[in-house]
Amino acid sequence: MKPLLASAFMVVSASFAEEPAATFPQDVASYIERRNLCDHFRGEDPYDEERRAFLEKNILELCTGTDRQLAALKQKYSSNCAIMAKLEQYEPEIEPREQQ
Repeated sequence: MKPLLASAFMVVSASFAEEPAATFPQDVASYIERRNLCDHFRGEDPYDEERRAFLEKNILELCTGTDRQLAALKQKYSSNCAIMAKLEQYEPEIEPREQQ
């Protein structure tokens, strides 16, 4: 993980400490962590050009591929009610159409 993103991850991940990601299989837990960070940066205010560039970089790195990954996880774990309940909390399409 890149240094800037690593420090952002440490700060933001603390805010998701209540997330019981460890109770899920590794692929689901990894998705939850990545998607929570993605959603965090998507919700931030780009109050100046430097901040906008920072947010765009992190969103590109964290959010790219999450739509497909979410769909694949939902298919893989379709018979697991607990995992499906968690995955259903995420918007299924957050990426621009041309990136998918």
